[in-house]
Amino acid sequence: MANFQYIALNAKGEQTTGVVQANSDAEAAQLLRGQGLYPTQVVEEGKGKLAGSTGKKKAKKGKGGKSKLGGKVKPKILMIFTRQLATLIDSGLPLLRGLNVLSKQEPNPNLKATINNLADSVQGGSTFSESLGQHPRIFNKLFVNMVKAGELGGVLEVVLTRLAEYQEKAHKLKGKIVSAMVYPLIVMFIAVAIMSFLMLFIVPKFRAMFQDMEGGQLPLISRVVFGFSDWMLARSFVLPNSVWILVAGVLTWLGFAAWTRTKKGRVIVDSIKLKVPIFGDIQRKSAIARFTRTLGTLVTSGVPILQALNITRDTAGNVIVSNAIDKVHNAVKEGESIVAPMTSSGIFPNLVTSMVDVGEETGQLPEMLLKIADVYDDEVD
Repeated sequence: MANFQYIALNAKGEQTTGVVQANSDAEAAQLLRGQGLYPTQVVEEGKGKLAGSTGKKKAKKGKGGKSKLGGKVKPKILMIFTRQLATLIDSGLPLLRGLNVLSKQEPNPNLKATINNLADSVQGGSTFSESLGQHPRIFNKLFVNMVKAGELGGVLEVVLTRLAEYQEKAHKLKGKIVSAMVYPLIVMFIAVAIMSFLMLFIVPKFRAMFQDMEGGQLPLISRVVFGFSDWMLARSFVLPNSVWILVAGVLTWLGFAAWTRTKKGRVIVDSIKLKVPIFGDIQRKSAIARFTRTLGTLVTSGVPILQALNITRDTAGNVIVSNAIDKVHNAVKEGESIVAPMTSSGIFPNLVTSMVDVGEETGQLPEMLLKIADVYDDEVD
């Protein structure tokens, strides 16, 4: 057996160092976990040195502000990274070695640079959650706080697995919502395009054919079609000014998009989203699924309920739902039940509030929240 030097975090999140005997670094990491420690570095004596265990290199993060390294990363790529890191840590690899392994095989340049920066930060003495917090464009509050809870509880691999599952389900749900909403719009656009083409180019040729034929008056439906075709051809905006119409449409859309980014605009638009027939029902159910899955995942991972509600509010994706969650947060802060503000908000159906009520009474709120999320995911399907 060889001696392995290590840097690890204890149950309080404090950094500790020492030496452990094992046959490999993976076995050493497993032994440390058995002692309630979470290893960030494990190095065999004589084959390397531990990086700054005192945290002096934390200055690499910069004195004031977030790191701009890396840029944004697509959710699917981040999901794969999370799943791979969870698998490596669960197999016994120390965090730093796991990051180095993923960095070597990562094809995305933004994420590769970010992983290298994370490894440098961890090697310099920072906790993993602190390192993640320096990249808010990639790792949101949900990600950072769940990792922090996993570090404190010594179950980082479990939390990363839950995060990966959460990301997978959220990505799948988002794809289904987009498909459900975009498909009718595409069909409508194609239908209008085909009808316009027929009215402008095909129907006039048929009209010329009928004019050359002798006989009585054409049927009513034929006269209506020919009349509509004549009306479109007679309008100067149909062909010569169509470009200006397109430009005006684009400018209108850009103006509308800018307005929806204002506080008042977001409230109005998000309120309409929840009330529109068919689409509104999909939006509401997806918002409930996101809320319950996020809150359930956070609480299950050890994040305090008030902090979990704050994170859930910031990631709700709809201002109306965010305001409802904020009221729930304030009520819980005052020592009240989570059910009453949920019921009064008008956002959550009786099924949701009833299941949450049962979860509170039985002490199984996180499990009940995840069950609600599964129910509404299935309904959106």
